[in-house]
Amino acid sequence: MTTPPSLPIRVLLVDDHAVMRMGLRLLLEGQPDLLVVGEAATGAEALAAATGVAPDVIVLDLDLGGESAIDSLPALRAAAPRARVLILTGVRDPDLHRQAVLCGAMGLIRKETAAGVLLQAIRKVRAGEVWLERTMMATILDEIQSASTAAPRDPEATKIATLTAREREVVALIGEGLKNRDIARRLHISETTVRHYLTVIFAKLEVTDRLELAVYAYRHGLVPLPQ
Repeated sequence: MTTPPSLPIRVLLVDDHAVMRMGLRLLLEGQPDLLVVGEAATGAEALAAATGVAPDVIVLDLDLGGESAIDSLPALRAAAPRARVLILTGVRDPDLHRQAVLCGAMGLIRKETAAGVLLQAIRKVRAGEVWLERTMMATILDEIQSASTAAPRDPEATKIATLTAREREVVALIGEGLKNRDIARRLHISETTVRHYLTVIFAKLEVTDRLELAVYAYRHGLVPLPQ
């Protein structure tokens, strides 16, 4: 009996340049084990696509037309918890690269890298392996080791430190008493994206609902107390 072929790796492409996405799609569609299941140009589009197409790997550009993908990375991972995120970027900022990995990206590769290396990275990341340059891997391991040997921090301060700038904005608007639709209008995002952010924030701060989040935010100085 012959062994049935394995399912192709489902890939979601997130890049604000249509020409770049087109080139990536042509490259990936030439591989029998890779399948492009969606494209997105913004963080909001990426969240909607990740929820709808259930990708195995999300190839994500860090700079989405001036919008940092790092802010939406936690919500993106929550929207597609089984997907692995591979950063493909032209940004040469080691600090941003490190932040992306610490926020959950499984790998990072530069856009000038050879096409064959990108294909290999997608397959390795899908298999659960980390794909990083040696120097970056050493830096991140040193940072993790330093954090583990440092003096104990206030546990609440540690939780709060995991919030991205966008998540803090959402918390502040919750503190103002805004509903999801009002937050969406204020931040120019969809209500679905707001819900994804809240899911991630609840998990990070270990609260169960909006009221508990508001109380937590007042107690720990994330928002000023109402007058």
